[in-house]
Amino acid sequence: MRYHNITKDDMLNGDGLRVVLWVAGCSHCCKGCQNPVTWDPNGGILFDDAAKNEIFEQLDQSYISGITFSGGDPLHHANHFDVMHLMSEIKEKYPEKTIWLYTGDSWEEIRLDPIIKYIDVLVDGEFKIEERDVTLCWKGSRNQRVIDVKRTLEQEESEIPIIYCEDYKIEGAHHAANCAVS
Repeated sequence: MRYHNITKDDMLNGDGLRVVLWVAGCSHCCKGCQNPVTWDPNGGILFDDAAKNEIFEQLDQSYISGITFSGGDPLHHANHFDVMHLMSEIKEKYPEKTIWLYTGDSWEEIRLDPIIKYIDVLVDGEFKIEERDVTLCWKGSRNQRVIDVKRTLEQEESEIPIIYCEDYKIEGAHHAANCAVS
């Protein structure tokens, strides 16, 4: 797996203060993507023990709510295995921390993937420039969904996702911290 950045104390890519791993590799290549530099799976730098330790040092901090996997696409074939392995380590070492994942894939396509059991919140769907809306909570376009994976998997019909956070509007600004969690 390769990555472009590890962001610390991030408040824009999930609930609370988070560490964000921006992986390299995406086959969706959405028009208007904010991170096209991350599409190339051979871009960025090799994810190594130093990068993992950097993430764990952040997760050691009591004020860090968890980790968000973004990119690129963490579910791209170049990332999937390594992301799942890292998530497994994080869940074992930091069971109280949440894991968020952004992907261009839909819940319906990936809900049976073994990686899902490690994810607390999934932001699914390709970014669609024609549905872009900067006032939405933790997503860039109206077609995307912020899914409560744990609650969805607990229900009898897990193919129907439970939304973690409904859409909201704040004129002229993006304030994820104001999102009311359902």
